Amino acid sequence: MAARLLPVLLAVLLAGLAVLAGAGSAGAHAALTGSDPQQDSVVEQAPKEVSLTFSEQIAVDEDAIRVLDPAGNRVDTEETPRSLGSGGAQYAVKLRAGLPDGTFTVAYQVVSADSHPVAGAFTFSIGAPSETSAAVPDQASGGGAVGALYGIARYLSYAGFTLLVGGAAFVLACWPRGAAVRPMQRLVAFSWVGLTAATLAMLLLRGPYAGSGKLGDVFDLEVLGGVLETKTGAALVSRLLLLAAAALFVAVLFGAYARREDPKERRDLTFGLAIGGTVVAAGLAATWAMSEHASTGLQAGVAMPVDVLHLLAVAAWLGGLTALLVALYRGPAVERAAVQRFSRVAFGSVVVLALTGLYQSWRQVGSWSALTGTSYGQLLLVKIGLVALLVAVAGLSRRWTGRLGEAPGDAGSPGPEGEGASAPDSAEPVTDSAPDAGDGERTEAVVAAAETSEGAEGGRPAAVQGAEAETGTPVAESAATARVPVQADPAREAQLRRQREAASAATRKKRRDGDSERSGLRRSVLLEAGIAVVVLAVTTVLTTTEPGRTEEEAAAGASASAAQQQGPVSLTVPFDTGGKDGKGTVLLDVDPGRSGDNALHVYVQDPAEEPLDVPEVKVALTLKAQELGPLTAPLERISEGHWSTTGVQIPLAGSWTVAVTVRTSDIDQVTVSKNARIG
Repeated sequence: MAARLLPVLLAVLLAGLAVLAGAGSAGAHAALTGSDPQQDSVVEQAPKEVSLTFSEQIAVDEDAIRVLDPAGNRVDTEETPRSLGSGGAQYAVKLRAGLPDGTFTVAYQVVSADSHPVAGAFTFSIGAPSETSAAVPDQASGGGAVGALYGIARYLSYAGFTLLVGGAAFVLACWPRGAAVRPMQRLVAFSWVGLTAATLAMLLLRGPYAGSGKLGDVFDLEVLGGVLETKTGAALVSRLLLLAAAALFVAVLFGAYARREDPKERRDLTFGLAIGGTVVAAGLAATWAMSEHASTGLQAGVAMPVDVLHLLAVAAWLGGLTALLVALYRGPAVERAAVQRFSRVAFGSVVVLALTGLYQSWRQVGSWSALTGTSYGQLLLVKIGLVALLVAVAGLSRRWTGRLGEAPGDAGSPGPEGEGASAPDSAEPVTDSAPDAGDGERTEAVVAAAETSEGAEGGRPAAVQGAEAETGTPVAESAATARVPVQADPAREAQLRRQREAASAATRKKRRDGDSERSGLRRSVLLEAGIAVVVLAVTTVLTTTEPGRTEEEAAAGASASAAQQQGPVSLTVPFDTGGKDGKGTVLLDVDPGRSGDNALHVYVQDPAEEPLDVPEVKVALTLKAQELGPLTAPLERISEGHWSTTGVQIPLAGSWTVAVTVRTSDIDQVTVSKNARIG
């Protein structure tokens, strides 16, 4: 059965990693909610600076915000963005003077307050839109090979913490005898190694993950120095320091504690390990709370301790569950009392998880629409369903636990050593557990034959043959057991010892696997562990997904920004017909400047900005993207230099080309055009 366990767990682990890899770089937690100039807007005069507003605090460096002209050249001053207040959520960069007309690209790459990288780009135009060759990096921040490796390290760090804390708590609180069991020691020790390695990997990958995205920057000391100055870098370094203390805890638990036999000394050491272990475990959990979702946003002072409790409850339940699985499959028979103690610990953990999870869900989601309509909310629903399934399977395990004591002759029933009579103490070598009687008799016969083989003739000892020769009477078979001292064969004795150990182990495994109650418990615990791995994967993806509350706030901000853009559209178009008094400017207003019914006003001015009376003015609108138009607007002369019309129907919102034809004499005429976003 143990041989079949590894492929099952490996398959579930790979499935969890596949879910994690599929998440990609979903971690944009500080959403862009506004900008000046606004996205896709057309401004008449070149702005002196570009400002961006985010939904939460961000961290920036000198390349956090870049502005590129139509040729792809940087036109910002390449200085570190200037904070505009607003709690560190609004930053601006200055632009160079003398910018030409055309479409400009704003690219940003920042780090949100909950440590996740945020990247994106948008455009605005000066004068009129134009073609642009500005190249924005295809790879979003937090993506690519670096993002995948960082995600795997994040997953392994959660798994390592869960197994380290949960496994040690299971031994200390539920199964003290397990401190001397080698598979249990390996589980906790390897968890410590895995968590330490994953933390180091995250520390090295953090710089390129939040910045360049290049693997070559992993060992760049300058990049690493920048990481150490951030909140995430401080959290990872703190985790490494706490892991050093955790190593001491593990050494004492599986060293001095496992060897203690005096009850009073064992109680004192248990108390010390419980206090110290709780402090170290809480400190490790706090390194996540201080750098992830809980550290920013609504009620951060309450959310961080709640997050610590949540992580500890997860570790006690899922990590303890894995330890129980290892004990059931790889260790000696676990007494019923230990399983029942873990059942109570798991129940308490589920209660804590329910209360803390309810608070976290409200804080991160906040509304039913965010729960059902955002990626975070939908993942949260998946996690809730998996946890409900896990609780149902745990209930089945509790039923098997209750039946352990009902079965007659239960191999795990408490005996003189705290186990069944057939189960050895884990501190004793496996050879102390005797095989069944038949095996013992056969083994003893083999030993006797081996020790008297020298000098034997026809398979009978030499001493017996000599006695028969003197007396002429056959010696009774029982006398053959009175062996004369012979020199033992060490190699033969070692071989026989291995045979006895193998026979003893096979007998114990046969007896253990023949216990239907314990077999049922092992199967249900294995199913629990498989579901728990998937739950852990979904939880890891949640930490890299924008919270539903933030996503809705960003969408609301974008809607408000769009509403601001739906005001009247004003255009200034210079013209020159080439004739006498042929130069001037057309001022054109479209009100309300959105799809549907609009009013159009045209003002013609001379170079001195005085009204210019011209014989004719025409206006046509074309939406090239949808192949609509030209739509002509029949203008009426209202006064000198002022033409107007109403009822201009603009069927769709988009970037319209407005063509204005001005005739200043019978032969002097020109058509000029400009792009404007309407609707």
